Amino acid sequence: MPDQSPPPKDNLFNLFTEIGIINQLMMAEFNQLMPDGVHISHFGVINHLCRVGDGWTPLRLANAFQVTKATMTNTVAKLSARGLIEVRANPKDGRSKLIFITPKGRVFQKQAIASLQPTLEKMSRELNLEAMMKILPQLEILRRYLDNSRAG
Repeated sequence: MPDQSPPPKDNLFNLFTEIGIINQLMMAEFNQLMPDGVHISHFGVINHLCRVGDGWTPLRLANAFQVTKATMTNTVAKLSARGLIEVRANPKDGRSKLIFITPKGRVFQKQAIASLQPTLEKMSRELNLEAMMKILPQLEILRRYLDNSRAG
């Protein structure tokens, strides 16, 4: 009897389809849970700066998030207006700016993560978290591959 499994390229496409749907569903949920009406995309910038360190230019952030410089400039303006980040002149290049997270931004990041905890705890009770965590190393390899392979 011939093998009935889909070709590997279809399996990979199905994997990306599932990841995309999961991302859409979780982003919609997280957007509803964000404190003070902040969008998850804005939280992503705050979380990124807390995780990897600040002092990034808007262009470098735009590249990291795969958005236009104009989109990142808008996000930076909104976060700055809320006092979550500080925009400073770049001492090495007076024309560019550097983005720094403020103490208020660090508190916000912790509050935002806390607001997600009930949803995450419910998922961990209702799903086989141990089995799902086994795929995490492979997803990290896939992310690194895609990150290293992107243009620009």
